[in-house]
Amino acid sequence: MSSQYNLTSNEKNVLIALENLNDASPSELAEKSEMKMETAMQAAFLLEEKGLAQVEETITEIFELTDEGKKYAEEGLPERQIINSISEPIAMDELKKKFNPAVAGIATGWLRRKGWAGIEKGMIVPTGDAQIGADEQVLAIFAGEEKTFDELGADKNIVNDLIKRKLVVKSENKQRKLIITPDGEEIVAAGIVIEEEFAQITSDLLKSGEWKNKKFRPYNIHTAPKPIYGAKIHPYQRLIDQMRRIFLDMGFTEIKGEAIQSSFWNFDSLFQPQDHPAREMQDTFHLSSTSELPDEYKNQVCAMHEHGGETESIGWGSKWSEEIACKDVLRTHTTALTIKYLADNPEPPIKAFSIDRAYRRETIDPTHTPEFEQLEGVVMDKDMSFSNLLGCLSEFYHRMGFEDVRFRPGYFPYTEPSVEPEVYVDGLGWVELGGAGVFRKEVTHPLGIKYPVLAWGLGVSRLAMLKLGLKDLRQLYHSDIDWLRKSEVCQL
Repeated sequence: MSSQYNLTSNEKNVLIALENLNDASPSELAEKSEMKMETAMQAAFLLEEKGLAQVEETITEIFELTDEGKKYAEEGLPERQIINSISEPIAMDELKKKFNPAVAGIATGWLRRKGWAGIEKGMIVPTGDAQIGADEQVLAIFAGEEKTFDELGADKNIVNDLIKRKLVVKSENKQRKLIITPDGEEIVAAGIVIEEEFAQITSDLLKSGEWKNKKFRPYNIHTAPKPIYGAKIHPYQRLIDQMRRIFLDMGFTEIKGEAIQSSFWNFDSLFQPQDHPAREMQDTFHLSSTSELPDEYKNQVCAMHEHGGETESIGWGSKWSEEIACKDVLRTHTTALTIKYLADNPEPPIKAFSIDRAYRRETIDPTHTPEFEQLEGVVMDKDMSFSNLLGCLSEFYHRMGFEDVRFRPGYFPYTEPSVEPEVYVDGLGWVELGGAGVFRKEVTHPLGIKYPVLAWGLGVSRLAMLKLGLKDLRQLYHSDIDWLRKSEVCQL
């Protein structure tokens, strides 16, 4: 009868052990069958699929005090400590002096919630009714030991409140019991013959011909194999690496720089007026530190802002402040790196790019985050034209896999003419992916740059959302192991 079920040697050993034990725990089964626990349990699950054994699982919830919970079990909850120490109204400031500010802060809300005290004009006013609560009774039951829910004998909401306050943690104790079924007993009663089984044919078995007389372990070819996930680079990082490789292959040099930049390099050198809205707190992370201004450029930049310097420009017509230019910010764009690189390398030809992080005070939503990656690039050489810029960007987007690319006129404070590159995406239509243009003379002249500079700043995260089919930018930064495992490394 056992042949009818096509049992392996391990399954036969487990059946015999279960028949002798009647029911068993995993450790008892492993000891009786003289097998490793993992091997015995694997055989038991296979027997369960065939209806010859039964695996019963019992899950018990275990509750335990955290370190903070143990402390409050001995000293009393923060609200208890405070209500026991006051008999008349007390000012909030006075309370924070008398108690640890953290304890006072926690206690205030619970005093009101429990009705032990009210808050009137900055004063804590006790109500005179502070009986021992159910949560305090539960803390006392623990007595420093683990407890099951039945042992606590408490309302589930009370226990959940203690868990939310991080005073109690819950864990699960999973126990298994294995039982032989009547069909399994019938097979054992009919007699089981255990033979040596081979898992694979070796060259020796083939040469000697002994494989003809050997018993091989049966395999179910219909059983789905366990998925294997190879190690891979994060999808977002793969796209960043792809963009980097495209520009390196096009002959560009990659540049890096500090996240903290002076307002001079982040704004002023780019001919952005000092009263521009982008400098306000809602757009920029301003720091308390300052940086020294470059002596070789500050006077020329000042003149350009105030009256246009030695060019035909009239500038912004307002007083330029060194104090404002000295203030440090978290860079709002990586253009601060490329303009500084151009100032340090004013002789053509220059082809440089950077892929790095920028920072702005944005409200987090599906399309905005306070930190984001930007792909910045510049080309400076004799006789560079606007058409060279469009050709360079078209080549980049084609290499990224977008067949249709177009450019719409745009406006940016430091380029003229300016465009916004767009790519066509099925189902979405034309999608804008950044800004580009030719640096104005108000930007290049004060820094000693005498030749045309083609410049662009492209949104890396938006491009990644299109390539990865995401609708929420935040998914790029989530540690979702399932998404990472199933993400495609390449498409054929």
